[in-house]
Amino acid sequence: METVAKKRLYEGMFLVDSALAGADWDGVMTAIKRVLERADAEIVSIKKWDDRRLAYDVKHVSRGTYILTYFRTDGKNIQDIEKAVQLSERILRVLILTADYMTAEDMEKDTPATKAEKEKEERKPIPAKKSGEKGEEKPQDNQQADKDTKEKPKEPETTKEGETKEDAEDAEKAETANEAEQTKEEEQPKTPADD
Repeated sequence: METVAKKRLYEGMFLVDSALAGADWDGVMTAIKRVLERADAEIVSIKKWDDRRLAYDVKHVSRGTYILTYFRTDGKNIQDIEKAVQLSERILRVLILTADYMTAEDMEKDTPATKAEKEKEERKPIPAKKSGEKGEEKPQDNQQADKDTKEKPKEPETTKEGETKEDAEDAEKAETANEAEQTKEEEQPKTPADD
């Protein structure tokens, strides 16, 4: 009687040369997928994690791109994946961990690379539309809309006597300070020299 091997979920972090990843991204992804498929792994998720400077050179490479993968396979196939990476010219290193605790939400979380791309998209200026495009306002209409939306400068609030509210507050503060000085003088004991 044959026992059916249970496929477990694994997390694999593949390291490739950044220059190679930038020049031939599809080739790098194909190489990683081929390594996993040869080990009878079912790929759940694969995406770029980040591009970083390496702590030390790996095969004369100082900058690497990390690719995060989640896949299901039998545990005995992990050694085949690691051996294939050692023989690969495109993949520098791999780290594989069990990921049975991971949920689908965890696997779909943004990576540093996707966060950076989203921030870049948010900072991108909206391209100016050409006048005459269907459904777009003409530049003169945009200028008028800008004039309408600009805030008018605020006029200072005035009191009944015609002075501004700020002037009235300043005068009140000065009066309070004068009263405080007078009370200090009254509280000081008189000396014979003052008489």
